[in-house]
Amino acid sequence: MRIARPMLAALFALLATLPFAHAGSKVYRWVDKNGIVHYGDHAPTDEQTKGNKVRVIPVRAEPGAMARLRLERDEGGSLAFADNAIGGPVEVMLKFTKVVNTRGEPDLPARAIVPANGSVLVARLMPATPGAGEFALTMEAVPGDPRAHPQDVDYGLPLPRSSIRVHQGFGGSFSHTDAQNRYAIDFGADQGTPVFAARGGVVMQVESDFDKAGLDLEKYGGRANYVRILHDDGTMGLYAHLRPEGVVVRVGQRVRQGQQIGLSGNTGFTSGPHLHFAVQVNRGMNLVAIPFRMPGVTDGR
Repeated sequence: MRIARPMLAALFALLATLPFAHAGSKVYRWVDKNGIVHYGDHAPTDEQTKGNKVRVIPVRAEPGAMARLRLERDEGGSLAFADNAIGGPVEVMLKFTKVVNTRGEPDLPARAIVPANGSVLVARLMPATPGAGEFALTMEAVPGDPRAHPQDVDYGLPLPRSSIRVHQGFGGSFSHTDAQNRYAIDFGADQGTPVFAARGGVVMQVESDFDKAGLDLEKYGGRANYVRILHDDGTMGLYAHLRPEGVVVRVGQRVRQGQQIGLSGNTGFTSGPHLHFAVQVNRGMNLVAIPFRMPGVTDGR
């Protein structure tokens, strides 16, 4: 997204969204002991419902922002901050899409690494020469710290051993041809199969409210339920196509290898129920899948 703005105008917030950065919500409806109907955004307690049935009403939400661009007035110009909205680092790039008598310090395009739930000043914007200026900005965001150094580790199985069926491996011609997915593995799995963390880390992103699936890449590409886990070496494990309401961990939670994090499903761009697993890093403002070693499945070479 972008916005045009004259110098010294009011504050604004600019959302920068990418695939796998979606948000959803739900409303709870229940009747109390006096017959009064209540609605809320949190599940009621047993004391509130007195045994009455609780109805869950899904609410379709627009994709959430991975990072937000925030401008603050400064003497003679504006300060451009990036606010990180997820539970792990993101790299942002700020660009002019229109510029009239305006310069940035540092020069744009400018990059910055923003820590989990943190804010960073990306650039100061000011008139290039005395007088009025005008500009339009866009900000891209990619999860992960580009300085990550992957370690040589063994990854555990993300599904029960009895459920391991590889449907597509490294370089699979169906959907593992791009940089983000080249070294991914698709495990066939019945919907509702427990999904485990293949490696410990901190939950960075989750999505669990998407309930559509199909082979229309334009409609469903990037719209799967998923969990992204940040490992201690800066790499990120992605577990995608989970069942609606099938995530059992929260952003910011530390999980151990083998801990259940969700339930497999059939959401997003998919030809059938399966778990998509990849290990990714941020390289040059691009998500890139890297080889990994998972004994019993692949040696990672």
